[in-house]
Amino acid sequence: MTLDPRPLADRMRPTRIEDFIGQEHLLAPGKPLRTAIETGKLHSLVLWGPPGTGKTTLARLIASRADARFASLSAVFSGVKEIRAALSEAQQTLTSENKRTVLFIDEVHRFNKAQQDAFLHHVEAGAFIFIGATTENPSFELNNALLSRARVYVLKSLDASALRKAIDRALEDRELGLGTLALDMPEALRDELARAADGDARRALNLLEIFADLAPETDGQRVISAELLSEVLAGGTRRFDKGGEIFYDQISALHKSVRGSAPDAALYWLARMLEGGCDPFYIARRVLRMASEDIGNADPRALTLALEAWEVLERLGSPEGELALAQAVVYLACAAKSDAVYAAFNAAMQDARSRGSLEVPLHLRNAPTKLMRTLDYGKNYRYPHHEPEGYAAGENYFPENMKPVEYYRPAPRGLEQKIAEKLAYLRKLDENHRK
Repeated sequence: MTLDPRPLADRMRPTRIEDFIGQEHLLAPGKPLRTAIETGKLHSLVLWGPPGTGKTTLARLIASRADARFASLSAVFSGVKEIRAALSEAQQTLTSENKRTVLFIDEVHRFNKAQQDAFLHHVEAGAFIFIGATTENPSFELNNALLSRARVYVLKSLDASALRKAIDRALEDRELGLGTLALDMPEALRDELARAADGDARRALNLLEIFADLAPETDGQRVISAELLSEVLAGGTRRFDKGGEIFYDQISALHKSVRGSAPDAALYWLARMLEGGCDPFYIARRVLRMASEDIGNADPRALTLALEAWEVLERLGSPEGELALAQAVVYLACAAKSDAVYAAFNAAMQDARSRGSLEVPLHLRNAPTKLMRTLDYGKNYRYPHHEPEGYAAGENYFPENMKPVEYYRPAPRGLEQKIAEKLAYLRKLDENHRK
């Protein structure tokens, strides 16, 4: 028997909504999307989710159930010309056959504004049902006009049990799957493949097809062994898109774990990013930022250690230098936390932007020339080192027509607790001077 030449993942796409695996939060009986599909009351929508979660399959099922023509474009390869041609064909089908078209745009986040605008009017006019698929957050990638005309549905990564169903179905199906190949794949290895696929059904079936092609034949049966599984999976299977939604989700998780004083979780997310192929120097930059933003003067050693970790990474490279990153991440997670400097800097920047170009008071200006001295530059400046306790009590360092602002409020933790005590003492000296 000659197998269908299409890839296994394509052959095994379910043709009935009842056979769709996963996404019960959208497709369980009684859910709005399931009801819309079953009743044929379709609307334009965007399917947002990780790779291999069924976006294309679901779009095809929607068109099939509604007895609509299915047309597909890839945002990677299609321009305004292709979009207009597809729209024209959809209109002709509606006019000549009274049949709607489901226009599926894969990777719709790659469309620029002009491409999105090219079919915006037609979405509004109802000439076709628009279904976009994206792995990126549509609120960042699609314009508001298009989003307002399409409902967004979020697809989730498939869990191991759902992936196991897809694997078993492919192994047993004799018409489109691998059922005629007499494959022997132990239950434990099927479970391992389901875990390794990392929520992606297409990846699970692509890997399964590789195993089937490489499996040696013994006594008329192809055996998928643990050794074969290990060799094929050796390249790594974790999902990590450099610069995409998952990328920013993971760096956010790392940052929040450090901020939350959770060193174990911080190490996990660091390992996830490194194992997924993230540039370690990008992580080094972010760790340096964390040291200032979330620790600051509560423990100034954190900034030094983060900078030194970056230097070690530059000297040793990867993977040896990554240990220094791990050391810095753990230290930062365990250190006393304060965002006082971060908050103070943001507040000062806001005043600098909003208050205009206030002049520097004369007593704070340098007077290197005779003309400047005759204009009272530097006049009445009090040199703190010549003042009692090395502090010019009551002196004003803000512009003359700006009321002094307390931007920096040290946290009652770590070194900042001592800084707070020092500042409180200086303010008391200021008060005594004014009396």
